[in-house]
Amino acid sequence: MAKLHVYSTLTRKKEPFPKAPGEAVTMYVCGPTVYKPSHIGHMVGPVVFDTVKRYLTYLGFKVTWVVNITDVDDKLIERAGQLKTTVPELAERMTQDYLGCLQSLNVTGVDHFPRATQHIPGMIEVIDALIAKGHAYAADGDVYFDVAKDADYGKLCGFDPTALEQGTEKGGKKRSPSDFALWKAAKPGEPAEVQYPSPYGPGRPGWHIECTCMAVKMLGTTLDIHGGGLDLRFPHHENELAQSESWTGAPFAKIWMHNGLLKLKDKDGNDAKMAGSIGNVLNVADALKRMTGDALRFFTLGTHYRSPIDLGVWDWQNPATPIPENLLNSNRAYETFPRFVERYELVTKAEYADLTAPTTAGDRTFAAPDHAEFHARFRDAMDEDFNTAAALGVLFELVTRSNKLVDTARLENPATDDPTANAEFLEAAVLVKEIAGVLGLTFAVPEAKLAGGDELVAGLMQLLLDLRGNLRLMAKPLPKGDALKQELFAQTDVIRQRLAALNVTLEDRPGGTTWRVG
Repeated sequence: MAKLHVYSTLTRKKEPFPKAPGEAVTMYVCGPTVYKPSHIGHMVGPVVFDTVKRYLTYLGFKVTWVVNITDVDDKLIERAGQLKTTVPELAERMTQDYLGCLQSLNVTGVDHFPRATQHIPGMIEVIDALIAKGHAYAADGDVYFDVAKDADYGKLCGFDPTALEQGTEKGGKKRSPSDFALWKAAKPGEPAEVQYPSPYGPGRPGWHIECTCMAVKMLGTTLDIHGGGLDLRFPHHENELAQSESWTGAPFAKIWMHNGLLKLKDKDGNDAKMAGSIGNVLNVADALKRMTGDALRFFTLGTHYRSPIDLGVWDWQNPATPIPENLLNSNRAYETFPRFVERYELVTKAEYADLTAPTTAGDRTFAAPDHAEFHARFRDAMDEDFNTAAALGVLFELVTRSNKLVDTARLENPATDDPTANAEFLEAAVLVKEIAGVLGLTFAVPEAKLAGGDELVAGLMQLLLDLRGNLRLMAKPLPKGDALKQELFAQTDVIRQRLAALNVTLEDRPGGTTWRVG
């Protein structure tokens, strides 16, 4: 089995993971600025790094994962003013929206959600230390990091900091255009709730210093993994790296991981950016009206985390296209798995939720040689820089093979007595759940997918299925020329068609008819 390798943005190559199973691993991932509801782009990083933690835990590592919440920022001040509310009220409301979205996508691995406003005294300590070391300077209520004092500034992105100054006029409080704010003096008219006392005067911390303080204070001087979206590489992560290492004198992170971003095309096929200023933002809450959180997570993992995630074409102004093209296609593909769960429950007469699967990677033996191969291929995919796209491919193949076994052995037929085939199917189902668990996929079907409530919907659907079943029995055998029986059988198709118009799919199987929405 190949040893885990992870691509680091800092070295621009795949590196052997720096720890051994059983050891503690620290991971810090930059979280949201909570001023608007979370859209699907905000979920990419959490899903990716939740899966990273799941796999590391599966391998035996003891992972502590921190995601910060930026709850004081210019964007929050501006948005709160527009909504005529306070910054703390808006931040709390949007934080709860964000946490709810994470829960919907089964992002459960975050250990701590520190908020910037809870760590401002610590940020001032870091700023004071940087000033004392000559890496920062105060200027009329502001404090700036002096980029010229950092000899290797730019190493994360691979550029010369002097290039940033070309075409930029010097002047104002900063010594150099490349210098960035560690502390921002309060501006006239800003609400009192965002003005914090400091040795430099009232104000608030700069964005970059927040992460340095919270990461080091909570996880230690050198992180094992620092993650975030590719759009944060510069300036946020570059500046965070510079100030952290200037403060501590130690490497800030052993591995820098950056996930790719969403990409989109407009109705004419032209590249487009998902942005609130345009209006083509798909909030998580709206996406979940069309698909489950599990299906949205599946879509996210279908692309290697370092690559852009292609949403395809989206005519977002057209009510007939509520979600982008590729999201819709992915949702259809995802339905393979809930259908497999239905088949499992029909064959075994047991709940898939009660099926127990391994949660750690130890040595495994399988009765079916193919299952050993599937397990090895899954491990190989994840060991190669967390290749979830390849891992999902393995999972698809395993489910397809298992479905074929059910069909050829007629395992859904109550009269079938084939202990060997049943054992092989059960072993496959356990492996499906093991792999899905590492990827954070539950394959759970929401209890209420139709209006009217769980019990009412289930009862009405069963009544309809029973009536349709009786019609099918009355129509058999179906001799030529028997108009009445032909009409009875035709009515069963009418029921199927009318339900299909309501987005309800029927599947006739040897063990009975099942239904699902979608």
